[in-house]
Amino acid sequence: MNGEKKVLMGLSPEELKAVVRELGMPSFTASQILKWLYQQHVGSIDEMTNLSKANRERLTADYVVGAMAPIDCQRSKDGTIKYLFPVRAGSSSGAGLFVETVFIPDGERATLCVSCQVGCKMNCLFCQTGKQGFEGQLTAADILNQIYSLPERERLTNIVFMGQGEPMDNLDAVMRATEILTADYGYAWSPRRITVSSVGVKGKLKRFLDESECHVAISMHSPLPEQRRRLMPAEGQMSITEVVELLKHYDFSHQRRCSFEYICFGGLNDTPAFAREIVKLLQGLECRVNLIRFHEIPDVDLPGSDEKRMEALRDYLTAHGVFTTIRASRGQDILAACGLLSTDKKLARH
Repeated sequence: MNGEKKVLMGLSPEELKAVVRELGMPSFTASQILKWLYQQHVGSIDEMTNLSKANRERLTADYVVGAMAPIDCQRSKDGTIKYLFPVRAGSSSGAGLFVETVFIPDGERATLCVSCQVGCKMNCLFCQTGKQGFEGQLTAADILNQIYSLPERERLTNIVFMGQGEPMDNLDAVMRATEILTADYGYAWSPRRITVSSVGVKGKLKRFLDESECHVAISMHSPLPEQRRRLMPAEGQMSITEVVELLKHYDFSHQRRCSFEYICFGGLNDTPAFAREIVKLLQGLECRVNLIRFHEIPDVDLPGSDEKRMEALRDYLTAHGVFTTIRASRGQDILAACGLLSTDKKLARH
């Protein structure tokens, strides 16, 4: 995968200035490269036509753009498309690794669910990615490439970091990617078009809230610490109570949004008693709750909640001041729905 050459995608203006200085190129070349990368989305250095041929050759000797097209895609009957992207994150065995990325069109809205790790360390009971285990961190270039090389890139209205991996467990790369997406020199997107999810990672979640203006989505799934720990081992490192107390120090009353993801398990976390506990937990925090249908995964004996119970939970929460929606399930037939992403068995295929 391009040998030992370094990747230009994901570099900041300061880093590109250092590159052109090291290669003996004029300083203004850095801003030219920036535009080719983040505005023109070129696939190769040869396409940077306002650089002299000598400078393109000099750059090509040591660098590549870093764009890598998806090597597979699956299309759902509901219009959702799941792409398989190669990544530069290396495995301990030296095998090539991949991540799944999901494009979700919905009228004028088009959302991309991006991944930030190959597999995941969090090992949530209900998540197929967690069953894969952790295989590698994505670089900022790996994350950006899921957008850069997406065939539908020009249609995108929103990006959610809700694919494979825990964003706070790869925070430097996630922060670099979101910086480039929102910076004037980059994609110049509003941070309100980007949502970053987390189970809650001590220290890292606070840094994200302090340094980013993107929306935040917390994976709750239970308001009770003991039950949540059984579902999500990360509860032992940062409890849902600690997460909510931290969030109360930030302003979500205007444009920046705080939401909680809540997978509904029949009879386990969707009863009136749980509704009351959610209201109690979130009291005083400006937020919303997204209820999600459970999608069965192999060897996990958890019941899904039915529509009537989910509607009752939604109505109770909303009536008690917690704005709540039931998220539409998309791409289940191609294993692209919430909790189903995994590239564990794709190494042999490619």
